[in-house]
This record gives sequence, C-alpha cells and structure tokens, in this order.
Amino acid sequence: MSSRQPFLSARLQGFGTTVFTEMTRLAIEHRALNLGQGFPDFDGPDAIKEAAIAAIRGGQNQYCRMAGIPPLTAAIAGHQRRFYGLEYDPEAEITAYAGATEAICAALTALCEVGDEVIVFEPFYDSYRACIAMAGAVPRFVTLRAPDFSFDPAALAAAVSPKTRAILLNTPHNPTGKVFSRQELELVAALCEEHDLLAITDEVYEHLVYEGEHVPLATLPGMRARTIVISSAGKTFSFTGWKVGWTCAPAAITAALRCAHQFITFCTPAPFQQAIAGALALEDSFFQKLTEEYRGRRDRLSAGLASVGFEVLRPAGSYFILTDIRPLGYDDDVEFCRALPAKVGVAAIPPSVFYEGRSGGRHLVRWAFCKTDAVLDGAIARLRGLAVQSA
Repeated sequence: MSSRQPFLSARLQGFGTTVFTEMTRLAIEHRALNLGQGFPDFDGPDAIKEAAIAAIRGGQNQYCRMAGIPPLTAAIAGHQRRFYGLEYDPEAEITAYAGATEAICAALTALCEVGDEVIVFEPFYDSYRACIAMAGAVPRFVTLRAPDFSFDPAALAAAVSPKTRAILLNTPHNPTGKVFSRQELELVAALCEEHDLLAITDEVYEHLVYEGEHVPLATLPGMRARTIVISSAGKTFSFTGWKVGWTCAPAAITAALRCAHQFITFCTPAPFQQAIAGALALEDSFFQKLTEEYRGRRDRLSAGLASVGFEVLRPAGSYFILTDIRPLGYDDDVEFCRALPAKVGVAAIPPSVFYEGRSGGRHLVRWAFCKTDAVLDGAIARLRGLAVQSA
C-alpha cells in the first residue's frame, strides 16, 4: 500500500502534521501543563499592547507598505546599530514579514534554484527542512553533538559541494540552547568566503543569552555583504502571536527577498508593526531585565528537572532545555512524550523530529521554560510522579 499522501506535492511528501500540533493536542486533551510548544504563558509589556490598540483605533487597519511601515524599518535599523554596530538602510535593506518563519521561507524561495544545496545544522527547527523542500533545494546536514553541541569543522567543510548555495545558521539555537562562539562563526564565515556562499542567520533568540555572547555572523569581516539576518519580535517581547519578523540584508539581496515576500503575505499587520517599532526603542534596562528573568526561569526548571532525575544539558541561550531521559529508564523520546500528558499531565517535545531521518536525539527531550513560576513548579511536582512510577 502506498504511503503517499493524496493531493500533496512531491516536494512536501513526508511532511505531516508538526510535532507541536500533536503535543499541544495531547496537552489540551489531558489538561497537561504545556512545556512543549515555545510560547510564553504571559504577555509582554502593557505599553506595547496599548501602542497596538492605539494604532488600531487610529485607523492603521488596511494594507500597508509591503516592505514594512517606515517607523518599524527605521527602528530595526536603530536596533542593529545600537546592539551590534551594523548599519542598514531602512528603505533598501530591511523588510518586515509575518514572523521569522515567513522570512526564512521567503529567503530560501527567493535565493535558491531547484537542486541547490543548503547546509543546515541538526537538530534543526522543523520549518527549515520544509522551506528548503518548497524552494526545490536540497538540505545537507551537519550534526551538533551532545553534550556541548559542538560540530566537527571537517564535517562542515565536507558538506560544501559545487551545488551549495547557502548555510542556514540558528544562534542562539533551538532546540539545544547552544550559542555559537565567535571561533565557530569564523569557521562558517571562512567557508562562505572561500566558496562564495550566502549565509541565512536565524537570530530570534538574540536577547536570550545567559552565557557567552550573541555574535551576529554579519559582524564578521566580509560577512555583511553575503548574510541575510533574520529576527523577530515574538521571543524578545513575548508576543509570539503577533508574527512580526524582519530581514536585514544588502540591497540587491533584499530586492530578491521582497520579490518572494510580496507573493507570500505581501504585508504584515500594520498595528503590530507600529507597536513593535516603539518596543525596539525601549531602554537597555528592559533587555537586561528580560535576560535576567529568563535566566531565572532556566535555572528554576533546570534544578527541578535535575531533582526528578533527568540529566540536564544546561542551555546557554534560547528558552529551551534538553534533558537526557535515560537515567529514568527511557530511551525513546517520541514514545516518552506521547505518553507523558496522560501519565503525569505534562507536555514536552521529542527532539528526534529535528534530525534528518530522526537519526539522533532519541534519548533527549525538550522542555520550554518560557512559563510562569507557578507552571514550572507545577510541572516539576507532576514529573516527580513519573520518577516514582519509574522506580
């Protein structure tokens, strides 16, 4: 019997419902505390919400400029200059999208020919492989190895072929929490320069770094001219449902990105763009407090998971923690996560779905700590019941 899904194009065969949909459904069904899907269970600052409301009441409710409203693109330019010393023309080099996921899709669609290859570090955010497929391109994987999630420079170099078009890099990294070091980024940059490759950098967790520093690849010598920097408002300001993302790239690359973007969503909701324009100009104290609060959540959940008996792989960034489940007698992450909501009332994500062919990560589970203390503590209390059942 054929496993081919009817009506689905050949490019997307094998891509079913995302693991996030499945685990969230199980969480709702069993009234589980959801440490799976990465969205906060709290809102960002009231002032940002009020700015969006004011924009709606002020009539900013129709199609807006395709590339993004001028206050937002100017604010993004100011943000890049302020935090990284990167200069971008807000008119010609910055574009707003319906979230970073659309920006990734538009970038791959615009820049890849059918048969081009894109190098991706695994584990990878699940949309990467699907977006590469929709562009008609082919992924080539380089594995990040636990427990520190370093990569083999020789393996990265070997992944480059005459068909390679781009390297897709996510730092801080989902799901591992890895923050790529400057030395690692220099290896990536050297390959891009040597082989004339583009770099697509997903930096949505840029302000959630607890050890080390976030170094945009575009700041390295020669890389601004070949890098598409992608970020968004969702993770930094805790409004993931607003879906406001952006790219910063040289004008010629930006023109290509906009050609794809205009036929995907055309524009991003104007009231939310207006609100995020103001948010990006918040004082340094906001960003410092954001990092401190998330570091506290990370440490709280890390300690709790360790107390249950998991081996915790402490993240340097993002808002996810990976744990090794083998100390509690489990070795299949998918089986573990599917049973967890019914067994103890907690939901998590199996990271083997973020590996090509699910070839890695089966002994790991991903937990989101972008939750209130009450939810984190409640989840740990429930997970202690799991440890008792395993004994």
